[in-house]
Amino acid sequence: MKMTMKGALLLVAMGAGCHATASAPPPATAATAANDDESAALMEHHRYHLGGVARFIAMSIDTIGVSPEQRSAIEKIQADLRVETQPVHEAQRDLLVTLADGLGDTGFDAAKIDAAVSRVSLAATGVHDAAAKTFNELHGVLTPAQRTALVDKVEAHWTVWRDENDGDAASLVRPERGHLAALTHELGLTPDQVEKIRSRLADSRKTAPPLDRQEVTAQLHAFGAAFCADAFDARTFAAKLPTDTRLAGWGAGHLARVVETMSPVLTPAQRATLAQTLRGHAGHAVSEGNS
Repeated sequence: MKMTMKGALLLVAMGAGCHATASAPPPATAATAANDDESAALMEHHRYHLGGVARFIAMSIDTIGVSPEQRSAIEKIQADLRVETQPVHEAQRDLLVTLADGLGDTGFDAAKIDAAVSRVSLAATGVHDAAAKTFNELHGVLTPAQRTALVDKVEAHWTVWRDENDGDAASLVRPERGHLAALTHELGLTPDQVEKIRSRLADSRKTAPPLDRQEVTAQLHAFGAAFCADAFDARTFAAKLPTDTRLAGWGAGHLARVVETMSPVLTPAQRATLAQTLRGHAGHAVSEGNS
């Protein structure tokens, strides 16, 4: 699924990239960008799709501005990335479909959901190794300025993904972000439903594995700094950059937990609408790997 991202990436264009330490965007900037259709589309996309270096790079390549002379090489790199990340897209599709099925009359099958989450983590484990050669080729094709632009956009995607997913853990601070805030509008949740869901999510978080934001941010900064250098070898990050596995596994488990936690509070019509949304994004997951 290709997406216009100009407005959304301006939301978190932190200028950090290869030269500075990124900081979270101010709430006023986020609130302004949330009114932009492109930003809203990107935020929704990140709520239902997995994060990671390979994914964020794939989403950023089209936005850095390549020359006609670079186009052929870039198109080959994009095609290679689609092949290398295809197992993750397929595992993600299966998870989304499993969750959509669970919102139906038969209810959730815990074993099937756990297996689907595990398949996502397993598929993500090999992504960096599979894509290392492609990352190296991308580094060689891009100019120094383009490398810096790409790293900025990768970190911008991480900020949006983080706020739209782990934002639920900080809902008292930023209640306008995350799954619950979005679904309140999309499903027409009543104040009573919102309060019940918020309480249930708070309880479920007590036993859920946390996401170490600082660790992920540090890993992305290290990768970005290396990518901006004149010499770069992605293979040196294979053992030190578990970001793809960690974000995919945590994100898959988080999405499953959110859907399962909300379901008992929803009306049949609301569950049907949410199931339709999940199936729609399942189709996007497949097209991203094949388009």
